[in-house]
Amino acid sequence: MSNDSQGLVKGEAAMLISPSASASSQGPPLSPSTLVQAGWSKCWSRRENRPYYFNRFTNQSLWEVPVLGQHDVISDPLGLNAAPAEGGDSNLGNGQRKRRSSEEQGTSSVSAEATPPPVTCWWPSRRFNQMFVVLFRIYWDLDIQTNAVIREHAPAAHLPPHPEIELQRAQLVTKLRQHYHELCHQREGIDPPRESFNRWLLERKVIDKGQDPLLPSDCEPVISPSMFREVMNDIPIRLSRIKYKEEARKLLFKYAEAAKKMIDSRNASPESRKVVKWNAEDTMSWLRRDHSASKEDYMDRLEHLRQQCGPHVAAVAKDSVEGICSKIYQLSAEYSRRLRQTHLSLLQDPPTEACASPPQSRLVYCYPVRLSVPSPPLPRVELHFENDVACLRFRGEMVKVNRGHFSKLELLYRYSCIDDPRFEKFLSRVWCLLKRYQVMFGSGANEGTGLQGALPVSVFEALNRQFGVSFECFASPLNCYYKQFCSAFPDIDGFFGSRGPFLSFCPVSGSFEANPPFCEELMDAMVTHFEDLLDQSSEPLSFIVFVPEWRDPVTPALTRMEASRFLRHQLSVPAYEHEYRSGSQHICKRDEMYYRAVHGTAVLFLQNDAGFVKWAPTPERLAELTAAYRPSLPRTSSLSSPGPAHIRRPVFGPAPSDCLAPPPMTAWPRPL
Repeated sequence: MSNDSQGLVKGEAAMLISPSASASSQGPPLSPSTLVQAGWSKCWSRRENRPYYFNRFTNQSLWEVPVLGQHDVISDPLGLNAAPAEGGDSNLGNGQRKRRSSEEQGTSSVSAEATPPPVTCWWPSRRFNQMFVVLFRIYWDLDIQTNAVIREHAPAAHLPPHPEIELQRAQLVTKLRQHYHELCHQREGIDPPRESFNRWLLERKVIDKGQDPLLPSDCEPVISPSMFREVMNDIPIRLSRIKYKEEARKLLFKYAEAAKKMIDSRNASPESRKVVKWNAEDTMSWLRRDHSASKEDYMDRLEHLRQQCGPHVAAVAKDSVEGICSKIYQLSAEYSRRLRQTHLSLLQDPPTEACASPPQSRLVYCYPVRLSVPSPPLPRVELHFENDVACLRFRGEMVKVNRGHFSKLELLYRYSCIDDPRFEKFLSRVWCLLKRYQVMFGSGANEGTGLQGALPVSVFEALNRQFGVSFECFASPLNCYYKQFCSAFPDIDGFFGSRGPFLSFCPVSGSFEANPPFCEELMDAMVTHFEDLLDQSSEPLSFIVFVPEWRDPVTPALTRMEASRFLRHQLSVPAYEHEYRSGSQHICKRDEMYYRAVHGTAVLFLQNDAGFVKWAPTPERLAELTAAYRPSLPRTSSLSSPGPAHIRRPVFGPAPSDCLAPPPMTAWPRPL
C-alpha cells in the first residue's frame, strides 16, 4: 500500500479514536473495535454530503463520533446508569447531536419537498477489520491463499441472477416436486423415495447441457438411472429398518399383500402371475400358522420372498416408472425454456451468439467465475435481524441465514465481486443465493443437509498444514472453509468466490480436498475427471477424496479409485467414530451443527508423481489427519469446535473507495 493510502487509513483511525473536544472531555478515547462491538458503523449521506454514524442495535444515527461513556448499549442496555443530557434528546448523552436533515439545522440548500435518495453505507477498511476480536465462533478461514493454478479463460455466458427469476424458478421447482409426488402416488401407490428428487437434480446436472442453472433441459438419456433405481427399490412397498419382531412380521405381510395386488392389477404374463401369487399366498399361510417365529425368521422369509417375486414385480412396473422419469424431465425442460425467455426479457443487453474464443495459454492462480453478460439493476430486498438471524425478504418470500454466515457472505462478496463496489446489489444476490439452495434441497425437516455436509474444522486445518490443501472441489458459499472452492451454480456463486462446477474446472497444479455429494453418478464422473487431470499434468497435483465406504454393494467410484494407478494411500475411518458439519449450518440450531457419520468414510490420496513428491502421505502427516478426524469431547453445544484463532470477525458492508486496500489478487487472473 502506498504511503498516501497508509496515511489516510491512519488518519481515519485517529479520527475514530479521538472524538471531538466536547466529547473527549467527558470520557476516555474509544478504540475502533469498541465502537464496532457496540454496534456503531460509519456511513455516508448522499443527501447531506457528509459522514454520519449508525448503530445497528438501536437504529440510532449521529452526526458526531459516538461516545459510550454514559450509555453503552452492551453493558447498560436499558440506560439505567446514563446521566441526563444537558440539552437536546434525552437519550443522547455527552452532548451528542442526533442526526437530522439540514433543513432542521438551518444549513441545507436542499428543498424540503425533495425525496432524499437512498443512503449508501460504507464501512471500515481492511486494516480496521484486523482490529476486531472474535465475538462468535467461526468455521472458515478466508485468509488462506490458493495454490491452484489454471489456464486463463474467457468470462462465462451465464445470465446474471435476478430475484424475479429466482422467485419464479422456486415456484416452478416446487411445482415439479409436487408433480413427482402425485405421479408416484397415482401410478405406484407409494411416497417418493426420500430426497430422490434432490439426487435426480444432482445426477441430471452431471450430463445436462441445458442453459438453466438448476432445471435439467438437455440430457441424454432422458430416463434418469438415479430416479428409476430409487423408485423401483420402493416397489411394491418401501422396506424400512426393523428393530422388533412384530415390525418384521407386519412388514412381511404387507410385502406379500402388495406384491399380489400389483401383479393382479397389471398386465403381467401368466407365468409371473403364477409365481407371485403362489409365493404370496404361501407366505400368508405361514404367517397364520406360525406365531413363534423370531425376528430373524421373518427377515429371512422376507428376503426369500423378494428374490422370488422381485423380478416379476419389477417387470410389470418398469414401463410405469420410466413414464414417471420421462414426464418429470419433460416438465423440467419446458419450465427451463419458459424461465429463459422471461430472463432474457429482463436484461438491458440480451446476450448474442458469440464465436468460441480460442483457449488461453497463460497460467494464472484460480479466480472466481466472471460473467460476460452485465447485470441489470436489481429490485430492492429488505433486510432485518431477528436475534442472531438475518432475514431477507423479497415480494413476501423470506430467506434466513445466521449472522455469522451473513458476515461470511459479505466478506466473500468483497473478495470476489468486481462489478458492485458499493454493495448496491449485495442483498439481492444474497437473497438469490439462499433461495437457490433452499429450493434445490427442499423445505422438509433436515432435507438436503446430508448432501451438503462438510468436514470438521480440525480436519481442514490438518489438510492445510500437512498437505497444502487450499481448495474445496465440492462446496458452496454457505459451507466452504476456504475462499477458493467449486460449487454447483456459477451464475450466482461466482460473486461469492466460486470457481464454477468442478467437472468444468481444470487445474494444472495445486492441492485439493474433495467431499462430493453422495450421488453415485456424480462420484463416478468425479473419478473420471480426476484421472484425466492427473494424467495430463506434470506439475504437482493432489486430490484428497472423502467418500462413503459403501461395500454392500460397493460403489463404482470407490472401486475405480482403489484400482487407480494414481492412488498413493487409503485411510478408512469407522462409522460412528467421526462426524460431519451439517449442510444446514448457516441456519440450524447450535446443538444440530454436528452429526455422527452412520457409515464409514474412505479417505483416498490421488496424486501424480510431482504431487506425491511434494505432498506425500507420510506416516507423520497421516497420524495428524487421523487425530484431527476424531470427534472432540462431548459437547455442551454443537458449536464447541472453534475456528482458527487468527480469524477476525468480518465487517458488514464494503469499505469506501478511498480507504479500501487493494482487493486480494485471487479476485483477478494472476500470472505466475
